[in-house]
Amino acid sequence: MEFNHYSVMLAETIEQLHIKPDGIYVDGTLGGAGHASEVCKRLTTGHFYGFDQDDAAIVTATERLKTFEDKVTIIRDNYCNAKARLHELGVNGVDGIVLDLGVSSYQFDTEERGFSYRFDAPLDMRMDRRQALTAKEIVNEYPEMELFRLIRDYGEDPFAKNIAKHIAQARADKPIETTFELNEIIKAAIPAKMRQKGHPSKQTFQALRIECNHELDVLRNSLEDFIELLQPGGRLCIITFHSLEDRLVKNAYRKAEDPCTCPPEFPVCVCGKKPLGRSVTRKPILPGAKELEENSRSKSAKLRVFEKIEEI
Repeated sequence: MEFNHYSVMLAETIEQLHIKPDGIYVDGTLGGAGHASEVCKRLTTGHFYGFDQDDAAIVTATERLKTFEDKVTIIRDNYCNAKARLHELGVNGVDGIVLDLGVSSYQFDTEERGFSYRFDAPLDMRMDRRQALTAKEIVNEYPEMELFRLIRDYGEDPFAKNIAKHIAQARADKPIETTFELNEIIKAAIPAKMRQKGHPSKQTFQALRIECNHELDVLRNSLEDFIELLQPGGRLCIITFHSLEDRLVKNAYRKAEDPCTCPPEFPVCVCGKKPLGRSVTRKPILPGAKELEENSRSKSAKLRVFEKIEEI
């Protein structure tokens, strides 16, 4: 299957990056190179670094960016390692960073990847197929209480406890192998009248994918690194797709904007921590009507932008 992915809020992201022709830019979630292509078109003497852990994305992006190859470096790695990998290449500061945290349409629509409840496929869900952990292992080997916690916290499903119970009961008879097997178990755990509110497996599949790929941990552990990497005036543009991601980004921007740890009753700051920049977007930028019409998967997307400032 061709690697197709609609680049969410492409125009808005490019506008917010304030691209300089001689700047250094990073995309931590390269995917099909949609955002990357637009960045590279605007570079003259600048350079672009693209990261992705998915082998299919690396192949596709390499092909689509080959006309810019003199100003492009593509690295197969998780974006949480971007700072270290850039330092190895002698890059200690960048002018802009993009993260599009959505799962690509290619990953959702490639049946054997096991990301979607729409296809009968092995329970996989790995973004990096070099890793050992799969959704099948999570479903069959995690303790029931741990499954409950995952589905409650990462899937925000009100029926998490009952879903975890049904999974534990089903796997006691035989391992749960496929997405459709799991669909039926989840369906049985949710009251019939509640199944009309979208697909019953949506939230559980989200939870399993997040756990399988450590998505929230990776994001949480990368935000300070990315803000630190920015040159003065550099911008970090992050597109999130659910409240768990958005909350992490919003809080990280807030902390970087006001890092003071002094008690509120102190008349002056004595901790010495200075603001690193400002949140450009007090409220997130949302997709426009035209984009929502073209790509329904954009409906939950939010773009937040942070700008680095000179040390005060």
